[in-house]
Amino acid sequence: MKYSNLKFPTHFQDFGLLILRVAFGMSMFYGHGWGKIIRLLGPEEIKFADPFGLGPAASLAMAAFAEGICSILVVTGLYTRLATLPLIITMCTAFFVSHVNDPFGQQEKSILFGFTFLAIFFLGPGKYSLDAKIQKL
Repeated sequence: MKYSNLKFPTHFQDFGLLILRVAFGMSMFYGHGWGKIIRLLGPEEIKFADPFGLGPAASLAMAAFAEGICSILVVTGLYTRLATLPLIITMCTAFFVSHVNDPFGQQEKSILFGFTFLAIFFLGPGKYSLDAKIQKL
């Protein structure tokens, strides 16, 4: 029997999507989003990259929203496809603007996160998500 002929039950795919959402969503939240939220709410003057000319505070707020709030939405599977869009845009900005001249080791995180959230956008959240529960109602 060829490996390509093996069929896995559909719930394996849904479980795989759950693992992908939770692993990358929590990594984004704890590794990047939480710190940005704390910085945004903190008393210090905001110093942050301003790639779109909106000001450091607005740029930090958008990054904190994407990496903090949207990553938690991805983890829970709530408004999943919509929540991946700000994450994809933020990772494209990180790669093409903030880290464009950095070595590959610095660019790698934005590439991995960006393509993972792009895959989640196309695949959807799977049946182990709040989106699936809401859809059943």
